[in-house]
Amino acid sequence: MRQIRAAYDDKTITVYQAYDPHIADPALAAQTFVSPFKRDRMTWIKPSFLWMMYRCGWATKPGQARVLAVSITREGFEWALANSCGSTPAQDETHDAWKQRLADSLVRVQWDPERSLRLGRLDHRSIQIGLSGDAVHRYVKEWITGIADVTPLAHQIAERIEAGALEQARELLPAERPYVLTEALAAHVKADAD
Repeated sequence: MRQIRAAYDDKTITVYQAYDPHIADPALAAQTFVSPFKRDRMTWIKPSFLWMMYRCGWATKPGQARVLAVSITREGFEWALANSCGSTPAQDETHDAWKQRLADSLVRVQWDPERSLRLGRLDHRSIQIGLSGDAVHRYVKEWITGIADVTPLAHQIAERIEAGALEQARELLPAERPYVLTEALAAHVKADAD
């Protein structure tokens, strides 16, 4: 039900973000986020391409017309998970204790329904990771190893879906596979084992 699925290799993992061109273009040029990107706001990263497509409407929603595939270090990604607070209280945790933990945390984790090719809700969950404060600084300055514009890919897939060519659309999706976590890290973010 809760499993991180992503495109990754031995050293990096791909996460997605969507912005207007005035933020996306400078980020692509610098290969990291620079002004007018604001580091003082929470920034959400998503390892699931289809969840990003659901969020940005295949790169058609206002403020989300450019989809970026951001390659970050696995070390940074796992630091974010290890230093996160869930979007709901832990088992046997009081609401007040959770609210305090949430306020003190630089990273927020939530599990939302994964999406199908037609962006319908699926039973299993996809992780979203919100970075704030020093976590955003680490993301921008230390973790990012490259940024690619996947907006044309989003549009190509959407066009094939619209035309009813679902298999052709599916073949264009980034290859995502389960991202294996240590038992302790899986427990911390409330992911299912395996």
